[in-house]
Amino acid sequence: MKITHLGTVDSGKSGSPTAFATDRGTYLIQGWKVTDEEALAEAQRRGLPAHEDIVEVPAELLRFLPMAR
Repeated sequence: MKITHLGTVDSGKSGSPTAFATDRGTYLIQGWKVTDEEALAEAQRRGLPAHEDIVEVPAELLRFLPMAR
């Protein structure tokens, strides 16, 4: 998989969330791994499978993603 850096947000927290595009027509999002048990339980209740995870990113990072067509 080839990835292209789209943008990084300096969030003031440790690490900088980043957005990448792939050559598969998908996106990779670097963010903070969600460890809040309540949030994880809700995501799982809504269908998050055990083999997937969720990350938290600032809304400002979304400006680097192209608008859906």
